[in-house]
Amino acid sequence: MDYQLLEVETGKPIKMWTQGVPVEDDARKQLMNMAKMPFIYKHLAVMPDVHLGKGSTIGSVIPTQGAIIPAAVGVDIGCGMMARRTGLHAADLPDLASLRAAIERAVPHGRTVTRARRDKGAWENPPDNVNTLWAKLQPDFERICSKYPRLKNTNNYKHLGTLGTGNHFIEVCLDEADCVWFMLHSGSRGVGNAIGELFIRLAQDDMGEQLDTLPDPNLAWFDEGDEHFGDYLEAVHWAQEFAHLNRVAMMENLIAAVGELLGRPVPLADEYVDCHHNYVQQEVHFGEKVFVTRKGAVSAQKGELGIIPGSMGARSFIVRGLGNEEAFCSCSHGAGRAMSRTQAKKRFTVEDQVRATAHVECRKDAEVIDEIPMAYKDIDAVMHAQRELVEVLHTLRQVVCVKG
Repeated sequence: MDYQLLEVETGKPIKMWTQGVPVEDDARKQLMNMAKMPFIYKHLAVMPDVHLGKGSTIGSVIPTQGAIIPAAVGVDIGCGMMARRTGLHAADLPDLASLRAAIERAVPHGRTVTRARRDKGAWENPPDNVNTLWAKLQPDFERICSKYPRLKNTNNYKHLGTLGTGNHFIEVCLDEADCVWFMLHSGSRGVGNAIGELFIRLAQDDMGEQLDTLPDPNLAWFDEGDEHFGDYLEAVHWAQEFAHLNRVAMMENLIAAVGELLGRPVPLADEYVDCHHNYVQQEVHFGEKVFVTRKGAVSAQKGELGIIPGSMGARSFIVRGLGNEEAFCSCSHGAGRAMSRTQAKKRFTVEDQVRATAHVECRKDAEVIDEIPMAYKDIDAVMHAQRELVEVLHTLRQVVCVKG
């Protein structure tokens, strides 16, 4: 048996693929709270990158029948990864500093907090490819806004094709054959966050006095058949599509920027992966239709391709799912944080960051210390713990990393 079984009194079992990887006590408590929810189907599946989250742990797979917990899906709805292998090799790459600068010019990243100034992380005048993709999203968005008008005044259209902040990134990587890959990580940006926060509050309001009986108000749920349940599914699926198209736009603009720098089109290989890791969808498991919420987890159906990134400075992996039904055909979404952002900023210095990312062309300043590799779990231990969930196809090492 490749997982550890945690029995929960008055709850469903928890199956944990965490052998050789530390799991914090607070995360275990969160898992046990979730396992006691009355609509959990069969068991919870816990990935090796598991750590404390809002209401429920990041790195968990939550199968439910007749209910969905909006906070379990989270507020960066549809956050995920995209990777594309190119026909370039390491020797074809230009100066890495100029490569990073070209990517930073092509894709808005970061965020301007001061309201008086334009947000540097959004478009002032979105390019043609963003306009084309927004045209696909706009009709459904307007229908959702007709019912929830507060969503209209969010960062939506001008955030499409932008990176964001925190652990979101764009990387140029080399695989074991020195082939060049482009890889990026982002989600549904400001509008997805607004949708998540709105429906979390609605779920809490709908529960009324029942909310006080929950171990955490962020475990509030919608029952299937309720008005807000259907509205939430519509909005969350729209946000997941926004996140997918957000990655599409960034990848297109990244490829174009590198081609312009090289003075020729970037040759592209067939290998291409796009996967969500914060989302909910209906699937069939053990012969029954269930809602599967993957909060910091990736679908790993048999033969399905996925991406498991390490931290900036660590290796990443292109994987193929083994279809492990006990894990609801899932795998981890990364290394997983070993400490909070606040702890990392207290413990490490800019000098530590410089040393840890010496082999990568990237930011090395105080604002990204919380993303230092040592703030994350050991990616090799995480991969070993899930050896019966996925097989590794490619091992990538980054040479350029762009963060907001």
